[in-house]
Amino acid sequence: MQFVPNPLATGDPNCEHVFVLIVCVLIPRFELVVAAGGREALAEGPIALAPEPGREQLIGEVSAQAEAHGLKPGLRLGEALARCPTLRLVAPDPAEVADQWDRLLTALEGIGAAVESGRPGLAWFDSRGLRNLYGGSTEGVIAKARHALSTSVRMGAAPSRFAALAAASQARARRAELAPPSPGLLAAYLAPLSVDLLSTRPQTAALPETLERFGVRTLGELAKLPKPALADRFGAAGPLARELAKGHDSPLRPRRPSENLEERLELPESAAGEQLERALGLLIDRLLARRERRDRAIRSAVLAAKLVEGGTWRTRVTFREAITDPRRMRLVLTPKLQELPAPADVLRLRAEGFGPPTGEQRTLLQEAAAVRAGRLREAVRQARAAAGPDAALRILEVDPDSRVPERRLALTPWDP
Repeated sequence: MQFVPNPLATGDPNCEHVFVLIVCVLIPRFELVVAAGGREALAEGPIALAPEPGREQLIGEVSAQAEAHGLKPGLRLGEALARCPTLRLVAPDPAEVADQWDRLLTALEGIGAAVESGRPGLAWFDSRGLRNLYGGSTEGVIAKARHALSTSVRMGAAPSRFAALAAASQARARRAELAPPSPGLLAAYLAPLSVDLLSTRPQTAALPETLERFGVRTLGELAKLPKPALADRFGAAGPLARELAKGHDSPLRPRRPSENLEERLELPESAAGEQLERALGLLIDRLLARRERRDRAIRSAVLAAKLVEGGTWRTRVTFREAITDPRRMRLVLTPKLQELPAPADVLRLRAEGFGPPTGEQRTLLQEAAAVRAGRLREAVRQARAAAGPDAALRILEVDPDSRVPERRLALTPWDP
């Protein structure tokens, strides 16, 4: 992995105005707040996200009162209820979470930020190009971003993504935390923080529990461990965690702003089976007919549903190639309806990724026939190379009314 060097390490006294300072936006318990209907609901008692239907019975995000009972995300449902009998479970709402998070990212992009999104509730952007627009300082950029979001967020700034996340986790609701830019001071700033911060990175999410069993509880203790020993015990995740603990990280990967090209359909009560399939076909036809598509092929799509029993369901599908054929889209998306955990009230289909504009594409049957013909031609070529030109012949009707059988039919070279 390529890590971002800190320009301040060169000793150039003029580089303090150009060094990378990444701003982290952190909204704690974002998915739980959305599913519960607002942050006020978290103050009513211990609350947690219920396990997703059809998946392992593990709870999701938990409120502060639930944490006081020893609950944490990923705990088994039975153990969580045993520790906190008064725990209230809220059905997850992945569709609404995705919608609200996309609106917040769009608001950040509205001030000119190139945003990289992590899990819902976590994002980063580089403040260098925005300082001259908003007061000439990082504090001005942070104030503008906070105003654009218009919600309670924690914000921190540091030379790397992981350090910015660490700073945001230490920040107050209305006051941003700025980590020191110097490499030595940054490492000292991160040293007393818990290794639990590593759980926010998918590559290192499994490390904190094991490290704590070995007695490694802070990032400073982790940074002192030898790199070969970490690689031997944890594989590639070990050295990566060590670099993160020192304040190093890979460059930002800003997302590409997406278009909101979506169709939705309200369904009859308890719609399921063939009704859902017909509704999906109607959504596909409507989506492909939208003028905003501008004849572009669809590379990926999101299928979502609002469930009768409460909550939502959402899945993302990436096609092998960008397509515009409705029959091919139905063949891919229809099996996904079987994953619905309950009957649906509303069905939604959104185009997320687009390919280049294309003309009329071949249908699935035409494409399959073309593939078969190509394979046949290759087989005939190999057979003739091995057995001569008469290895592949076809029967041609010459004189079907003749009394002599040999005159009725003839063998000619076959050209598939």
